[in-house]
Amino acid sequence: MLVLLVFIIIFHITSSALLFIATIDNAWWVGEGFSADVWRVCRNDSNCTEINDSFSEYATLQAVQASMILSTILSCIAFLIFLLQLFRLKQGERFVLTSIIQLMSCLCVMIGASIYTDRRQDFHNNNYGYYGSLMAEGYYGYSFILAWVAFAFTFLSGLMYLVLRKRK
Repeated sequence: MLVLLVFIIIFHITSSALLFIATIDNAWWVGEGFSADVWRVCRNDSNCTEINDSFSEYATLQAVQASMILSTILSCIAFLIFLLQLFRLKQGERFVLTSIIQLMSCLCVMIGASIYTDRRQDFHNNNYGYYGSLMAEGYYGYSFILAWVAFAFTFLSGLMYLVLRKRK
């Protein structure tokens, strides 16, 4: 049982780390000489423009930002609740609260990545002025891929908590 708990803890920490990296790093959409995420656009990794309300799709990008931040916070809260429940629950009880919060984190990251996937064309082609034509030639970066991997990890983690029973 101890090995299973260590595996679950490592798995949860890994999914939280993936969420942090996907939310913070500037590699959701990359190409030759530029990178972009939900926070800023950089050309040659030095000339960066912050995304603000002057961009026409700013409200939609704020939804992506909010859902990614919320998923990261919920994943961290789920981990803390898991640690509290680990020592407080009677044997045989399930970690239902931890599972619910982790599945809510999964839902938030899915919403954020789905919105970005759906609206990517509008984000990059219409909003960035001299970046627009350059960004049409880009591709999804590793942060975007990590967001979808984090979705899978948080989903599996939520299911593991739901099934897990505290045993001797």
